[in-house]
Amino acid sequence: MSVLDDIIVGVREDLKEREDRLPLSSLKEIEATVPEAKDALGALRGRDGAVKIISEVKRSSPSKGRLAAIPDPAALASLYEAGGASVVSVLTEQRRFGGSLADLDAVRAAVDIPVLRKDFIVTPYQIHEARAHGADLVLLIVAALEQNVLVSLLERTRSLGMEALVETHSRLEALRALDAGASIIGVNARNLKTLEVDRSTVEQVIDVIPQEVVAVAESRVATAHDFFEYANWGADAVLVGEALVPSGDPRSSIQDMVSAGQHPALRTDRKARVAAARQEGQ
Repeated sequence: MSVLDDIIVGVREDLKEREDRLPLSSLKEIEATVPEAKDALGALRGRDGAVKIISEVKRSSPSKGRLAAIPDPAALASLYEAGGASVVSVLTEQRRFGGSLADLDAVRAAVDIPVLRKDFIVTPYQIHEARAHGADLVLLIVAALEQNVLVSLLERTRSLGMEALVETHSRLEALRALDAGASIIGVNARNLKTLEVDRSTVEQVIDVIPQEVVAVAESRVATAHDFFEYANWGADAVLVGEALVPSGDPRSSIQDMVSAGQHPALRTDRKARVAAARQEGQ
């Protein structure tokens, strides 16, 4: 069993407990009282030509173990927003990442920018759960879903006014995401089945993502230089988590990355950036 498969087994067990406590019909009643979702696609696409940052509230990970206690996720998210983040990502998976829906509630109440529920979503219930807790964006992992399920969950997400960050790790998965109709495609340098990381995956996969689709680079971003490199390879946005959480000054760290994303060399379309980066590497 792969790492991803093992995580999903636990996710389904925890999900069953929540469904038993709160049926879908009751969840939908709560969902109906929540304000409309914010425009996450617009926040990531922007109009200023700058590469955006998605900053993450993340206590633990299977690869690194404990990162930080984060006693006040709302305060951390507020620092992210003040530093210039365009979206805040909140891990809600409990067993491996130490997250919760309470974290999502706290962050949603603290910031005005879009919020991403980052979890291992495998059923429509989790989509409704995300909206009921104020999420504007959800994560759908191609490697975890059959194609018909991916399409169905993406349609359900949009029917509730949200968007999906559809995560991939290969060119084939990126094509699956495009076939499903994704408007935001993440390229994770980390293979969730083995936890191995290869940053060059981002460069290879972004190449097949059309200009009109937002491309998000994920994993192994420790510095502003790492951020700039992903942007130079064609990323429209970069998701940063493990580097920010243990940082003594997350606001300054984000500001450095935001500045990198505003570099004049990045204010061209994706294909031009990719071509220039390849020419420079020859």
